[in-house]
Amino acid sequence: MKGRQIILDHLDGREAAALMVNGKLHDFLIDGDAPRPGTIYRAVADRPVKGQGGMFLKTPDGNVFLRQVKGLSQGQSLLVQVTGYAEDGKAIPVTQKLLFKSRYAIVTPGAPGVNVSRSIRDDDLRDTLKGIAHSVLEDDAQGLILRSSCTEEESDAIAEDIAEMQVMARDVLADAEGPAEKLTDGDGPHVTAWREWTEPADVVTEKGSFDALGVLDALEDLQSPRVPLGNGAFMFVEPTRALVAVDVNTGSDTSPAATLRANIAAAKDLPRQLRLRGLGGQITLDLAPMPKKDRRAFETSLRAAFKADQIETILAGWTPLGHFELQRKRERLPLAGLLS
Repeated sequence: MKGRQIILDHLDGREAAALMVNGKLHDFLIDGDAPRPGTIYRAVADRPVKGQGGMFLKTPDGNVFLRQVKGLSQGQSLLVQVTGYAEDGKAIPVTQKLLFKSRYAIVTPGAPGVNVSRSIRDDDLRDTLKGIAHSVLEDDAQGLILRSSCTEEESDAIAEDIAEMQVMARDVLADAEGPAEKLTDGDGPHVTAWREWTEPADVVTEKGSFDALGVLDALEDLQSPRVPLGNGAFMFVEPTRALVAVDVNTGSDTSPAATLRANIAAAKDLPRQLRLRGLGGQITLDLAPMPKKDRRAFETSLRAAFKADQIETILAGWTPLGHFELQRKRERLPLAGLLS
């Protein structure tokens, strides 16, 4: 099937959303049991963690961990936001830099100024968007980022979105004192799909659509660590407790260009595989052997692939043994732990 489809359904009783592009699963979101990224707490400082430069905070959902805690004292109330999912056995990571994110705008308290997405290059449009923002914003202390999705939207919709986020930010900031409490929930899969998958698409909401439109088949394929790359090449994507190991092989292709071709194919598909599998943290690529002169071409492909991916990923570089390392934010729960 050609084109883009956003499919909103449930899987094993969990809210879920799938993005299909030309019949291929491009992204998948599913609710878990842990607090969602974006959740905001009024937390209470508990105890510092020596040697890690952080502090455990008390919330109604258990301890969370905050880095960069200079000036905090035990028992102090503060507002924090969940930034991602915790590794096994570790506390949920949070930040004091709150973001109120919607489809067209992100309100940034404490970071004043109106900024427009760099992907919007038309100067007239940038000026128009800034004018809309300034007409809505009332509090100079609340900064604003206008997202790339504003490009094709009507002014009224953008203004309404800004106003709603501004009101939410104001209400939360006014509730900073008191005992530990959850103030807002992070967005679920259906709202996140509306917020982040902004390109034109057919939206399907009928129950059972995951089965009818091939999502379940694609999820079944993700149960295997083996990923075909074409021309007989393949890679294995396998999470361990310490890191995610990616092993690239040329398979039956023994031509001179086989190794570079396999490695570039792996680079292009790796962001999608990590998104769909919900994998983050440290990632080590054991590539098909290739001469050092080919490394630049591989790095270019890898950089381009992750530039189009919304999850923050650091390309750390080559190790002495010839592996390539990445560090990826844990914005998704591992899919394997959510599917029965």
